[in-house]
Amino acid sequence: MGKVIIHAEVYTGETVIADGFVRFGKEISAVGNMAEYVAETDEEVIDASGSRLVPGFIDVHSHGGYGMDNMDGDADEINRMIGKMHQEGITSYFPTTMTQSNENIEKALVGIRKAAEKNPVIQGVHLEGPFISAVFKGAQPEEHIKLPDADLMRRWQELSGGLIRLVTYAPETSDATAFEKYCLDNQIVLSVGHSNARRSQLQQSKASHITHLYNAQRGLHHREPGVTGHAFLEDDIYVEMIVDGLHIDPEMVKIAFKQKGADRIELITDAMRAKGMGDGISELGGQKVIVKDGEARLESGNLAGSVLEFQKAFENVISFTGCSISDAVKMSSVNQAREFGLVQKGSIAPGKDADMVLLSKAFTVERTISFGKTVFNKNGK
Repeated sequence: MGKVIIHAEVYTGETVIADGFVRFGKEISAVGNMAEYVAETDEEVIDASGSRLVPGFIDVHSHGGYGMDNMDGDADEINRMIGKMHQEGITSYFPTTMTQSNENIEKALVGIRKAAEKNPVIQGVHLEGPFISAVFKGAQPEEHIKLPDADLMRRWQELSGGLIRLVTYAPETSDATAFEKYCLDNQIVLSVGHSNARRSQLQQSKASHITHLYNAQRGLHHREPGVTGHAFLEDDIYVEMIVDGLHIDPEMVKIAFKQKGADRIELITDAMRAKGMGDGISELGGQKVIVKDGEARLESGNLAGSVLEFQKAFENVISFTGCSISDAVKMSSVNQAREFGLVQKGSIAPGKDADMVLLSKAFTVERTISFGKTVFNKNGK
C-alpha cells in the first residue's frame, strides 16, 4: 500500500510548498501543491497540517550515542544505535572512528561493514584520525597518532568493504602526496582536521573539506590565516560545524555563515556514547568523560565530542544565524548528498529515497521516515 503526506509545509531542498503533498513508497513518486492533489484508493494518508516536512538529516560525523560507540565494533549495537538516531531525524549516517590502535580501528571498520550489510542507513564511514597532529589532538589519544599512510588506508578501505568516504588528517605532518592520491582515486574526501597547518601548506594539499570548523585546528590570526582562514578563503571547501552553542560561540557560527553561505556548511553532531544518556560518567576511546549540563569533557577539561542531537543543531543554526529554514535544509541534507554523491538522498523529489522528517513549528521531530517506512513517531502510532 502506498502512502501520502498531505497539508505539509514542504521544504524540498530546492523550493518551498506552503501547503503540499508527497506520495511515496520506498521512493518518492510525486510532490506537489494540495491544489493538485487527487486522493487515491487504498493508500495510507498522513495529515501533516501545522507541520514542516524536510529531507532526512545526513550526519557525516558522529562517533556514537545512547550508550554505544562505533569503536566497539559490534554490528548489532551500531544498528540499535542508528535506530535511536531516527528520533533526531537522522536517515543517513557515516559511522565515525577515532584515533586508536590499528587493531581497534580495524575491529571498528569490520563491525561497521557488517552493520552496513543489514542497514542501508549507513552511507559511508568517516575515518577521523589517526593521521592527525598532536598539537591539536583534542580528545584523540596522542600515543596512537600516525603519519598519513597510503598503504594503511588501502588496507582499511578493503576491511571496510569500500565504505570509507571521508578521512580527517593533518596534511602538514609529512609529505602526504601518496596518501592524498590514494584517497582521491578511491572517492574518499580529504578533510583537514586536528591540524596545525598554515595556509601555505593547505594550498599545496588536496583537501576539500574541513572537520569541525574552528575546533581542534590552527585558528584565524591576523598574521596567519591557519586552517580556519583557509576555509574562509577557499569558496569551494565544505566545512562541518558542531552547532551546539558550546563548541562554537553563536556569534562565530554567524561569522562562518556569512563567510561560507548555506551551500558549503554541513551540520554535524560529532556525538559520542554519552548522547541521550544524561549527566554522568562516560568514555571516549578508553578515556574517562564527564558529562554535566550538556557538556562532555575529558578529565583534562578538553571538550570530548558532543551530546548534541541533530534536530537541535538544525534549530540552533536558524537561531544563531537568522538563516531561513531552506538554508538549514541545505546544511542538514542537501550539501552532504551533493558532496558525497549520495544521489538518492538530500532532497524531496520524485525518484529519491523516501527519507523525510516531519518537524513541528518548534523544530521537534514528530515523525521520521526512512526508505518509506515510519521509523520514529512521537505519537507512538
